[in-house]
Amino acid sequence: MPELIPRSTDNPDFARVIEVRTLSALDGFDFDVAPTPAEAAALARLLGAQAVRKVRFSGRLTPLPDGGWALDAALGASVVQTCVVSLEPVTARIDQAVRRRFLPAVGVPSGAPSGASSGARGAELVVEPDEDDEIEPLGERIDLGLVATEALALALPAYPRKEGAELGLGTTLGTDSRGAGPGSSETEEPKPFAALAALRGKMGEGM
Repeated sequence: MPELIPRSTDNPDFARVIEVRTLSALDGFDFDVAPTPAEAAALARLLGAQAVRKVRFSGRLTPLPDGGWALDAALGASVVQTCVVSLEPVTARIDQAVRRRFLPAVGVPSGAPSGASSGARGAELVVEPDEDDEIEPLGERIDLGLVATEALALALPAYPRKEGAELGLGTTLGTDSRGAGPGSSETEEPKPFAALAALRGKMGEGM
């Protein structure tokens, strides 16, 4: 059975790495991972939250005909954020389906070095319409912890607000989840999205 490696140089917060080559003889791989208390504290810092609790990421990796791998999973977590109005703690419960497709670049064999799979000259990923957010380049490794962290950042409220908290006169929330919030400049990103941008960079470098 493939081993999940709990460390990664480009993901020190919550890594659960599987080597793609160890999956080649399998018809699927079931996983159920959770951060340690120290990793949960690191995730809270990364996401700009007060605390991250009860995180569980479970699902299955299934081989695709083109040599890629499909990830279908469920993410559960409780995240304590700071209310943008009262500055009091507010807890968001996350229960999120997560779907990813790790695809090799055209002409690059599955399990090839990540640089080749994500950036070889003339190699391209074949992406179906409306699936862009679910497609990742397949490299030598898949970091389940990084996928879970990205999904958690996407699911968190950008501007958490405690029930009953009222805005002061002249204060407005952004018109959408990525808009500027109270006391924010137009160029300042909410903490979950700032963390997400960094995670996207890590995933784009190949795992």
